[in-house]
Amino acid sequence: MQSSDAVRESEAERMKASISSSTKLVNSVNSNGVHDVVNGNSDKAVLPTVKLSQDEQDVVRLIGQHLLSLGLNRAAEELVHESGCMLEHPIAVKFKVCVLEGNWDKAETLLSEFRPMLKSEKNLKKIRFLILEQKYLELIEDNKEIDALICLRNEITSLKYSIDRVHELSRLIMCSNKEDLRIQASWDGKGALSRQKLMDKLQGYIPPTLLLPPNRLRMLLRQAMDLHRERCLINNTKITEESLLADHSCNRHNLPCITKQILTDHSDQVWYVQFSHDGQKLATGSKDTSVIIWRLNNGKFEKVQKFKDRADCVSFLAWSPDDKYLLICGPESVSDATVLNVETGEVQCRVHNYSEDQLMLGDWTKDGQKFVVAGPKGQFYECNLEGTVLKSWDGVRVQGLRCHKDGKTVLAADTHMRIKSYNFADKTDRFILQEDHPIMSFDQCKSGRYVVLNMSGQGLHLWDIKTSCLVRKFRGVKQGNDAIFSCFGGIDDSFVASGSEDHEVYIFHVRHESPVAVLSGHTKTVNCVSWNSNDVNMIASASDDGTVRIWGPSDSDNEDECTYF
Repeated sequence: MQSSDAVRESEAERMKASISSSTKLVNSVNSNGVHDVVNGNSDKAVLPTVKLSQDEQDVVRLIGQHLLSLGLNRAAEELVHESGCMLEHPIAVKFKVCVLEGNWDKAETLLSEFRPMLKSEKNLKKIRFLILEQKYLELIEDNKEIDALICLRNEITSLKYSIDRVHELSRLIMCSNKEDLRIQASWDGKGALSRQKLMDKLQGYIPPTLLLPPNRLRMLLRQAMDLHRERCLINNTKITEESLLADHSCNRHNLPCITKQILTDHSDQVWYVQFSHDGQKLATGSKDTSVIIWRLNNGKFEKVQKFKDRADCVSFLAWSPDDKYLLICGPESVSDATVLNVETGEVQCRVHNYSEDQLMLGDWTKDGQKFVVAGPKGQFYECNLEGTVLKSWDGVRVQGLRCHKDGKTVLAADTHMRIKSYNFADKTDRFILQEDHPIMSFDQCKSGRYVVLNMSGQGLHLWDIKTSCLVRKFRGVKQGNDAIFSCFGGIDDSFVASGSEDHEVYIFHVRHESPVAVLSGHTKTVNCVSWNSNDVNMIASASDDGTVRIWGPSDSDNEDECTYF
């Protein structure tokens, strides 16, 4: 990483280049008057040969700015000379130069000159306040306390703007040294870096008709490309470079829609499947009471461990954040939960509080040192790696469970058809969302903002838990009163995959209610789907037909296991 001195040196070079560019825009630097023409100052400017609309004039200005940033000054001159457009207002450009050079008195004088062109007096006052704040801080750093006090009393205070901030600034005069000042003021110190940041703030209050935002054309092109890519419902690849000369396009066969491997080692229905966080291992749990650990080797999964210490079916699994442990839960008839040490194959601990418990679900805390288990009879426990119940929450009948990505709370769906967040540390809870049908299970995306709910008789619902708003209802998934586990996945968690009672696997884009693909192959209900977080082109599905299918992208256009929409 660069040192703070290196960063400041880099910003100094940036400021010099910015000042040089802005100065050239204002002053004529050659016999042809290039930059005067560019800024509308030259007597040699000619009337445009065509009449341009406002949009067309804006495009000319953007292209001219881009040409100047590339050093193509004569090309910019010809463009602006022929169009008759002025790139930026000369006074605004001079103002920018003064800010970057720290010429505060002249900056204020120039500000008053284009005052009539600002949108509001409030903007003018804000600009003046920010400039004087920078001036005040630089005076303190230069050990000019008297001048700083005069600036504070006679200039800043007289603005009658942001009194609380003025009080904060007054306390900074007592800072013992430069470093203390920078820390207390959250400021980068006198020079290039802080002045450039100041200019970036001021840019938001100056109309673009006066001063173009830096690199505006490049920014608009990037936004257009990003928007075009985001609107693609089948994009599942990280694109590093893309030409501006062609529209974005994706091949549907990049989605993981073709069976690459079928795992048949379980002797009964497979109820749960989960990739490890590193994507190299896969855990499957079955009605045959066994858990099988698989490891990826040359593109294929190989069985490395079979755990059959439990006498009951396995209906839920959760990897610890470091993939060292695996939490194992069973159906309603099971009163305990098991933690398996995957590295040794030994039981790390068991949680067995009461014989009446139903510990059907669980998840790990962010640090991996604790886990939470719960069930529909009202059990809700936080436990350590010794299996000791550290804290409990009474009366919460849990149907679905996820430790929140914030690392502090637990999200739980209960029998009242709602999701609430629970903080075991301070024993507080908060309402998140309310549904009108039972929530059978749910998953949370990596960012923590969205959850997808598997609803009894209603299919899949996507919620924004930050705003507590229902975003979308996905169509197609068939689900009754049995739990089916869906998941987020793909590039940037842009997709949702779910099993279904019609034997299919459905893939949805989060912005579209209809499936983008339906995967055929299983012959009975698909109970659980897991998307490999380390390989966006790999999905695993577990079914009542006793198999686990590994899905990947198609090698050709002729494979017909998938229906595209």
